[in-house]
Amino acid sequence: MDVFVARQAILDRNRRVHGYELLFRASPESMAFDPAAAPRATGEVIANSIFASGLENLRSGKTAFVNFDRGMLLGHWYKALPPQNTVLEVLESVAPDAEVLAACQVAVEQGYRIALDDYVARPDYEPLLALANLVKVEVQSISRPEQVELVRSCHARGLKVLAEKVEDYEQFEWGTSAGYDFFQGYFFAQPMVLRGRQIETVKMSYLRLLQETQQAELDFSRLTTLISEDVALTYKLTRYASSALFSRRGQIRSVQQALATLGEPNIRRWAALVLLTSSAVNKPGELITCSLVRGRFCELMSTIARPQVQHQAFLTGLFSLLDALLDRPLDEVLEELDLASPITSALLKTAPEHDFIGGIYRLACRYEAAAWQAVDLLLEKFQIPAALARWAYGEALKWAREALAVA
Repeated sequence: MDVFVARQAILDRNRRVHGYELLFRASPESMAFDPAAAPRATGEVIANSIFASGLENLRSGKTAFVNFDRGMLLGHWYKALPPQNTVLEVLESVAPDAEVLAACQVAVEQGYRIALDDYVARPDYEPLLALANLVKVEVQSISRPEQVELVRSCHARGLKVLAEKVEDYEQFEWGTSAGYDFFQGYFFAQPMVLRGRQIETVKMSYLRLLQETQQAELDFSRLTTLISEDVALTYKLTRYASSALFSRRGQIRSVQQALATLGEPNIRRWAALVLLTSSAVNKPGELITCSLVRGRFCELMSTIARPQVQHQAFLTGLFSLLDALLDRPLDEVLEELDLASPITSALLKTAPEHDFIGGIYRLACRYEAAAWQAVDLLLEKFQIPAALARWAYGEALKWAREALAVA
């Protein structure tokens, strides 16, 4: 059975990651999770799909939010998940009858937290609300005055409130003023203001390093000179080469030794990582995490299907959120970076339909959004087995976490 699991970040008012909602395809016939298909989409399949990608990788040390329908609640499928790290999202389709309330009560007694998905104030939900810790409100479907009252009443009961489908920064700012505690959506990946921040604010040595590592063949002598002239770059390189990402013996004692430890593919990857992380001034950490996951996922997919362009695939995913990081139009940023044309056309969505880099980038974005039908079509197009895509996503999550620790 081909199972896929993606995740979407849940952020607090300071745009720090609080947890991740896990998004999965429950069966081969289902391109998205269908809560009405309870007999087919059993909790066993859900648990298996989560574990297939590695729950620890998926939640990255944060809380996992997992959807539960009536059958899964009554079947106590949540017991396969750790109570201290799991929130059970009770779907809006679940009627709060006596059996459901009893099942939720048992879950609460065992240490699980309850969230009510797509919540609207209804008298019959009062008993279920009494067991909940958090309610999720879809901001696109309820008027703002109604949201303000809903947030106020929930806070009066000691409940946290999460705004769902927050897609731009204006909605986020309004939501913070309305009192929402948490936010979910792609608002954090949108530029706040296009105010002309220049790429030159990033250290020019970092930009020169990136350009040097885009050459077909690396010149280790020039790289050594460039890095040695910058104390910060030397420190970053040594720290990266000494990390758990690489197997080695003995201490790193020179720039030359660090470069030799990494090897060409990892040098290219490190240079792009340095530029990206140095660009993230006063930005949500999830922007960097998302960029890293996209970059590594694209690289691994390319390694499987077309290894000769894996570095281009990596840069495409890695730099896909530069507009949000720099609050500038993406085309302007890419022009200053002078990246290879396949990368630029993929990111600007001008690549031909048959273009490999553009297609791999679309695959990463569709996987991230749990658009499983599009994922299946792209995997078939590039003749990549579903199991390898699932493995690559888990590996990308793991690598992003480890890379951030030493960036």
